[in-house]
Amino acid sequence: IFPKNKGTVADHPDFDAGSDAEALYDAMKGFGSDKEAILELIASRSNAQRQEIRAAYKSQFGKDLIDDLKYELTGKFERLIVGLMRPPAYHDAKEIKDAIKGAGTDEKCLIEILASRTNEQIHNLVAAYKDAYDRDLEEDVIGDTSGHFKKMLVVLLQGTREEDDVVSEDLVEQDAQDLYDAGEAQWGTDEAKFIMLLGNRSVTHLQLVFDEYQKIAEKSIEDSIKSELSGDFETLMLAVVQCIRSKPMFFARRLYKSMKGLGTADNTLIRIMVCRSEIDMLDIRECFRLRYEKSLYNMIQDDTSGDYKRTLLKLCGGDDDIAGEFFPEAAQIAYKMWEISAMTKVQLRGTVRPYQNFDPASDAQALRKAMKGFGTDEDTIIDIVANRSNAQRQEIRQTFKSLLGRDLMADLKSELSKNLERLILGLMMTPAEFDAKMMKKAMEGAGTDEHALIEILVTRNNQEIQEMCSAYQNAYKKSLEDAIASETSGHFKRILISLSIIIRLLFFVQFKELADACNADSGDLEDRFMSILCTRSFPHLRRVFQEFVRCSNKDIEQIIKKEMSGDIKNAMFAIVRSVKNQPSYFADRLYKAMKGLGTDDRALIRIMVSRSEIDLFNIRKEFKETHDASLHEFIQGDTSGDYRKILLILCGGED
Repeated sequence: IFPKNKGTVADHPDFDAGSDAEALYDAMKGFGSDKEAILELIASRSNAQRQEIRAAYKSQFGKDLIDDLKYELTGKFERLIVGLMRPPAYHDAKEIKDAIKGAGTDEKCLIEILASRTNEQIHNLVAAYKDAYDRDLEEDVIGDTSGHFKKMLVVLLQGTREEDDVVSEDLVEQDAQDLYDAGEAQWGTDEAKFIMLLGNRSVTHLQLVFDEYQKIAEKSIEDSIKSELSGDFETLMLAVVQCIRSKPMFFARRLYKSMKGLGTADNTLIRIMVCRSEIDMLDIRECFRLRYEKSLYNMIQDDTSGDYKRTLLKLCGGDDDIAGEFFPEAAQIAYKMWEISAMTKVQLRGTVRPYQNFDPASDAQALRKAMKGFGTDEDTIIDIVANRSNAQRQEIRQTFKSLLGRDLMADLKSELSKNLERLILGLMMTPAEFDAKMMKKAMEGAGTDEHALIEILVTRNNQEIQEMCSAYQNAYKKSLEDAIASETSGHFKRILISLSIIIRLLFFVQFKELADACNADSGDLEDRFMSILCTRSFPHLRRVFQEFVRCSNKDIEQIIKKEMSGDIKNAMFAIVRSVKNQPSYFADRLYKAMKGLGTDDRALIRIMVSRSEIDLFNIRKEFKETHDASLHEFIQGDTSGDYRKILLILCGGED
């Protein structure tokens, strides 16, 4: 049984504003301040109590507590403590003021606050802004933004969303149909419809509309927004939808983005920890664990330091890394996530399409000319290879041979070098030849690249796996199974071999098998999981994982994390991640290939080549959503020269 209040900070029981004010005064007097005492006291009082302390401080010492704290403290710790001392509406007002002052607007901050606040919070924010800055918030927002983005912000600023008990049964289907007609069903998008419905209907009503929409469109409203809208407007509408589905999950995502990768977005981290500590921090922690396989507590611990870290951990209130059962709310979210994933027919989109006025003979001659004589015309090569589909490239290879009597692959090999050569040759191979080559490379030399093996075998469908097996046999005169068997060992070897031989059978497994498997001992557990995860089709597995949450109140990923280790854990994880959302799995692999020092070019080339005609567009959207930066930016910053040029063509756009 959980309290209605899902915050981690509540009223302090034996509260005495006067003695707290005195304790703070003592902590700041003399040389240096007692930061430990300040953070302990402020983080364990509710906001209402902090306001009483501030008033008592003023009447006892004739000074403003916030001014004294600003004088005594510095940096992020100061921002956090001062943020906790402000009334919530004034804290929001200050954040928005900072977001729109000066050059450039912090759109993400505007979006986060205006998409997630209740009507009452919005009204209080507008009043606090007027009181603190003697300005009209709506006018300031209008002056600083434009287009549909501006219109939607103005709608949200009215704070007129219908209250939660308002659900108009007869309107649910109509609204869903209207949204569908406004976007997916026509050329161009009727943004006004999206703004009107998403800005005004009640949360409960919209949740039902989204379910209905999913049935009509066979894809989630989020997927439609990603394909129909763009820029800040797209980001805002996604945030509104995420807040309607689950505010705690929305904030869990924002917190994760604020800490992962290089550097920390401290403003976001501070804002959310301050604003949600008395509202729904417990739910946010649960959602965080569900989505990111790691506790919020641990992430803060790894990512921050000193008194700043101590205060954040106090606000966070506890560590959930000990894998356990879900809170009711998180179990529902987990169940819903699998349900959406099972129902969605994602329209996969590549970034490379067949070239319209295709003429293999003139392409072949242009390529020969680009490589003849002294020096190589890389631009021509890149332009032709990157802008043709794979089937067209195969025709060019054939024509090159029949017209010129030469082997295009051999010519390219002798003219190009390093990553550019690897990438161009990869694009010129058939998908099956390329996969076979990548498998071979992953097993060559000292040490096996297990991640590459897992990625290829887990994400290819049965036909692709069969074609790769025969391409491997052709090219290397040895079966892929034998190669895997000699390069890997134990359970991991069996998983890989079963993936490469077994065609995913579409038959129904009694869900009970998985639940029973969880109670087996760990050697047996791996075998049971393996037989289920490696032989069932993806749509089928989605349903199995959904049932799994219902029957065990745990998420499949938690079990894998807790009970397995090493390669086998990575392989099982990859299967579950791909089943859940394959483009997101690839986005994650691309991110890992480029973040930190050095680039894993082999992984980058492998994914860009193999997904460019399948789902690279979807991968790009997932990348942007998870990492708050576009794939284009990452490639731009991480590669150079002609290699970068061709990668950017394959990437196909900015986002």
